[in-house]
Amino acid sequence: MNRRSITFIAAGLFTAIGGAAAIALSTFDVSARTRHWPATTWAIETIRDHSIRNAAAGIAVPAGLEDRVSIMAGVEHYRAHCAVCHGAPGIEPDVIARGMYPAPPDLRHAAEHRGPAELFWIVKNGIKMSGMPAWADHGDEELWPVVALMLQLPKMTEAEYVRLTAEIDQAAGHHQHDTGAMPTPAAIPVAEAAAPTHKHDGHSHSHGHH
Repeated sequence: MNRRSITFIAAGLFTAIGGAAAIALSTFDVSARTRHWPATTWAIETIRDHSIRNAAAGIAVPAGLEDRVSIMAGVEHYRAHCAVCHGAPGIEPDVIARGMYPAPPDLRHAAEHRGPAELFWIVKNGIKMSGMPAWADHGDEELWPVVALMLQLPKMTEAEYVRLTAEIDQAAGHHQHDTGAMPTPAAIPVAEAAAPTHKHDGHSHSHGHH
């Protein structure tokens, strides 16, 4: 039995024993204002990490995650569904996320600790009792671009993120002008959003965010 298995078993036993004691004594504080004991955090995180690693082991990572089209689609979905809790380069999480415990992680660093298969599994399946929802009702073709963006976040600057979102907004404006309809995120043509950019004087233009 290797060290990883022993650690996983120990975490499981601790959780089972601690959980039984908390139930019997009714001492477990479920308030989101109260932090877990360090040992509880260790047990939860150990079980979580082993579970994610095992579940993601058989996931085939598609090619093209570094393509501009994938990254632009990822920015579109991330801004609509993820940034409110996790923030983005230069954008703080919404006030609602600040009151959550455990706090939603800063995804700018997620790819430094997890591979693309694990990130995809988390995005698709969510994590129980963490506030992280499952997005399984979205197709894989929508979720992999989110992973593509997350792989870029560790090295993405605020200016770069603003420029990408501005390009998407510009593409949405073109679509609305052409059709007379109010665009939704799904209606923005990814190919148009991924058109080459033209920098003027090296400056980016800011925009509102959700």
